[in-house]
Amino acid sequence: MTATQRRGRKIMMTPGELDDFLTTQRTCRVATVSADGAPHVSTLWFAWDGTSLWLYSVVRSKRWADLRRDRRVAIVVDTGEEYDELRGAELSGRVEFVGEIPRTGELRAELDFPETLFARKNFNLDEMPHDGRHAWIRLTPEKVVSWDFRKLGAR
Repeated sequence: MTATQRRGRKIMMTPGELDDFLTTQRTCRVATVSADGAPHVSTLWFAWDGTSLWLYSVVRSKRWADLRRDRRVAIVVDTGEEYDELRGAELSGRVEFVGEIPRTGELRAELDFPETLFARKNFNLDEMPHDGRHAWIRLTPEKVVSWDFRKLGAR
């Protein structure tokens, strides 16, 4: 169950607004914990299935190595340039690795929907291309914090 946001309730997104936002945005920032405990942040495209955020990561990346060692992650999706346009969400929890590593396109029922979403959203294709370098990471968030500064109105 997702933890409830306590602070900033005036600007938090409703569940419907959050779902629409995550469905339409394309880029996220993924924060992992390095071997020495230092934070590491990288950028990825993602797909949101209404419950989980799906990342298609290079398996020979620092991000992948960090998550294999420590599955804790914080992911930020945000947009806006001016202060009163800022919107976003931070999703955090522990990731799961889904499918073969690296992904070669083996039939996997649990990947049909996220691969279709991801391919259409990010590649404008109906099928996911597989290059033997990437694999799937799923975050079903334990905590979500959101903000939409447009709700503050004119100052």
